[in-house]
Amino acid sequence: MNMMHADLTFYRGKSVFVTGHTGFKGSWLCRILLLAGAKVTGYSLCAPTQPNLFELADLERNMTSVIGDIRDFQALKKAFDAARPEIVLHLAAQPIVREGYKNPRYTYETNVMGTVNVLECVRGADYVRSFLNVTTDKVYQNNEWCWGYRENEPLDGFDPYSNSKSCSELVTHSYLNSFFSEPASAAISTARAGNVIGGGDFASDRIIPDCVRAAQAGNDIFVRNPHSIRPYQHVLEPLFAYLLIAQKQYGEKRYAGWYNVGPDDCDCVTTGELTELFCKAWGEGLKWETRAEDHAPHEANLLRLDCTKLKTMFGWQPRWHIEEAIQHTVEWSKVWLSKGDVPAEMDRQIQVYRGRA
Repeated sequence: MNMMHADLTFYRGKSVFVTGHTGFKGSWLCRILLLAGAKVTGYSLCAPTQPNLFELADLERNMTSVIGDIRDFQALKKAFDAARPEIVLHLAAQPIVREGYKNPRYTYETNVMGTVNVLECVRGADYVRSFLNVTTDKVYQNNEWCWGYRENEPLDGFDPYSNSKSCSELVTHSYLNSFFSEPASAAISTARAGNVIGGGDFASDRIIPDCVRAAQAGNDIFVRNPHSIRPYQHVLEPLFAYLLIAQKQYGEKRYAGWYNVGPDDCDCVTTGELTELFCKAWGEGLKWETRAEDHAPHEANLLRLDCTKLKTMFGWQPRWHIEEAIQHTVEWSKVWLSKGDVPAEMDRQIQVYRGRA
């Protein structure tokens, strides 16, 4: 087995429970798991955008999809008990920084109590072997350092979204110490990923979806914070890392822990650089300009991750540099805009990423 990436044959026939399966990352994850032959159950609200990747990826007829609120413990537990999962991947969240400022109470209820509810389901199920809570690179107390944050840095996100994910981390740590310390109990981990890009993200207030919408409409792209540096990576990078962590700790509990998942420093670029790369890949004379907002809510200017732990523990390395990630995003978007075969394009990109094309 190539230790750099998950062995998808491991997932064949295994019962996997995915929260947040109708979202952007969740839809790509379910597509990978179905290709691997897993028995997938998803629990989530309805897809948050229209159009949305969950429908475009043709997932619902190939998996068990339960529409429900992660805050509703009884509905969640009913779906969980019916699935009897061996592996649980928790992605359900309110994921937008600016939305957190608008609706902080909902953000905390979803991101904190949602995590409590999932862990309560896991706590009462002796059939669960592996649990992974997907959080964010924004969980750290951001000092605008030029070097990457390590997993032992203080957790104290600034805004409601970031802070609620810090709290989700702390909830997971507490449950691990309180209920999952015995050798026979489920292995518990969290994964803190950087900003993801890729085909099928239709969210508001994200730069790549804004780029695609502008290109679709024939407009220039407007960028709020062109000098902000983020660890951008293609969505397949963290998803395969999640699957690797869940797989390895399923077999050996010593692999459980807290993991950063991000690109190399050369792929930590400014939002302006990212937009310029998108314009070049798209072609057709697409251009961008800065349009700052008055009284805009606080967002970090500089954020990097140190992924030494993940690389050392598993031999993992990111596969696609930022130019490749942008190119695959543009290719997916043009297939969608031309009303092409989206599921086939997703499967093609997954196989290219795995080196199986």
